This record gives sequence, C-alpha cells and structure tokens, in this order.
Amino acid sequence: MRKFDTKVLKIDPSTISFDNQTNELIITDEHTKQVLQEAAELLQSSQVVGFPTETVYGLGASSLSSDAVRRIYEAKNRPADNPLISHISSVDMITDLFKTKIPEVYKPLIAKFWPGPLSIVLPVSEGCPVSPVVTAGQNTFAVRFPENKVARALIQVSNLPLAAPSANASTRPSPTLASHVYEDLQGKIPMIIDGGQCDVGLESTVVDGTVDPPMLLRPGGISLEEIRKLGGSWTNIVLGKKTAGQYEKVRTPGMKYKHYSPTAKVMLFENFNNAIDAVNFYTNTVGDNLNGKKYAVLRSKYWTKTPEDASLIIDLGKTGDDIQRNLFAALRDSDAQNVDIIFVEGVSEEDEGLAIMNRLSKAASQIFDKETI
Repeated sequence: MRKFDTKVLKIDPSTISFDNQTNELIITDEHTKQVLQEAAELLQSSQVVGFPTETVYGLGASSLSSDAVRRIYEAKNRPADNPLISHISSVDMITDLFKTKIPEVYKPLIAKFWPGPLSIVLPVSEGCPVSPVVTAGQNTFAVRFPENKVARALIQVSNLPLAAPSANASTRPSPTLASHVYEDLQGKIPMIIDGGQCDVGLESTVVDGTVDPPMLLRPGGISLEEIRKLGGSWTNIVLGKKTAGQYEKVRTPGMKYKHYSPTAKVMLFENFNNAIDAVNFYTNTVGDNLNGKKYAVLRSKYWTKTPEDASLIIDLGKTGDDIQRNLFAALRDSDAQNVDIIFVEGVSEEDEGLAIMNRLSKAASQIFDKETI
C-alpha cells in the first residue's frame, strides 16, 4: 500500500450554502473553496478522501471507478463482499447519472427525509455506470443524499457520486470527528476534510423498497417509527436480520462481520437499573474480580449510581439523539484511556434506541439481559 503524508484540512461549513430553487453551490470563504477543490481533484484522479457527513465521517471515492473504490477497501482493510453506499448531491443524479428510474414506493421517503440520513436500495438498471466493486457484484446498489453541507459540496465540486463507508479501520468504532479518522487511517489516505463533529453520530438507515413488504436492512439516523408514519407500503415495513451468515450476500453495509468495536471488551447490560448492580453481576457471573483492571462505565438514562473504583465514567446523554451522537466517541475515548473493559447501559429499542442497540450489540463481547436471567 502506498504511504501518504495525510493532510487534515479544517474548513468552515457555515460558509457553504445551496440555492433552494436551483441547488447552486455558494461558498463565501476562499480557503474552504480551495480545500474542496483540492479534494475534488484527488477524487477525480481515483484517490480517496475522508470527509464529514451528518451521520459519521465517510471515506469517499468515485462510485464510477473500480480502481478508486478498491482503494477504499484497501485503506480500511474492508472485506470485498461488503457493499458500499453511493452519496449524491441531488435526486436528479439517480436518473441522469445512474440511469435508474426511482421506484414509486420511494417517492414519499425522498420527499420527507432527503437530504438526510436515509439510504435506499435501487436496482442496477441497464447502462448504470456504478462500479461492480461498489455493489459487490450484485444487481442492486444503495444511494443516499446527505444533508451535511460539506459532503454535498464535495460531491458537487467533484461532479462525482461518492461511494463512502465510514472512514475508520474495519471493525473499529465509526468516526464522528476528523481526529478519529486520522487515528485510524493516518498514512493510508492523502486527505481528511475537518468539518467538525457529526450531528447524528450513527450511520444512515437503509431500506429496501424493491421487495414486498419493504425491509429495514439497517437501523440508523431515521427511526422505524418515522418511516411507518408515512403510511402506504411503509406501514408494513419489516426488520431484516441483524447479522447475515458468513457466505450470505447482503445489500447493505453493517450486516456482516464484526463492527463498531473498540480494543477494550464491551459488556452490554439490558434492564439493569444501575451500574453497581451491573458490575457486581458481571464479577459474580463471569468470575472476573476486576483486580488490577481499568474499566469504564458508559451510562445514559438510569445509571445514576456508579462504582467508586471505575476508572472512567462517560455520560452519553438522556435522549436518543444525544446517546447516538456520543456513542462512538465514548467508545474511542475509553480506548484512549487504556481501559480493559467497558460496561455500557443498554436502552429500549424504540425510536433511536433500535439503531443504538444494533451498534452496541455488534460491538459487545457479551450481552447480559436481567429479564432473561
């Protein structure tokens, strides 16, 4: 793999805007304009760039270039059968660039949630130029129109749809800050655009409307309840399996392989009222007395009591929005403090909780549910 002197270039997202009628890009800061142009030139030459979206930081390359997309897999050490989501800067790119007709079933979702943290699965139509490396050789591909202004501007300046998984080393917690990207990919990519902290904090929701009933393939920034409220076919949307089999083909990222995991072991507790009970249950059940070990407690809604010997206590927040925004950073912060074990308070799976628990269950080494003990 080529070794890069990775540049981290900070820009000001507030200087980027779009005309509501024409979607024309307006940038009022010369430095921001220059950084985006430099990044666009890298993308146009089949290189990869780290950039912010409203969900997490993405590692972008042209969806139209197999050579470029292979560099994503190489930088992340990502399994080749794990497909990618293509990011666009206008709905018209689906028909004009991808040569694909948008199925009617998606029209209400696009009207309500785009731009935003929702990805849709589309058929690969005849003449569609999306790289087979993006689709992992399948007859469908996923598309998202991000809300983040930096992401939209980068797509527009480069005039390319960007295949972009999370900009982390494979299996690591997803990055919500440019520093997280640098930590994982320093020397492996030429540039990271620093546009500040991501607002949502978890990856996009992925839905498949090409099947009947429609399927939620990955919970994320748009909740299942919000989708069902649209009515029509989406009232009957069903949940796909959380984890696919080793040899099973999947239409979206996040369904195979280990994901979102820090170096420390994650212990996830459901229906425990406080951290003291959770830690005591762990030591008595697993037989690990924690002597000489550093451990972190990640708490949210109910864990007000915490053990006195905890090395690190992180409050994720009380609301679903706050918890999902802070989760990945908290896992990374725990690693930075060299803790051995992370005890995490689980949440109910309503609204944002479904996506939060999806990520935590994939990161966890063990899950303890007090209601099933």
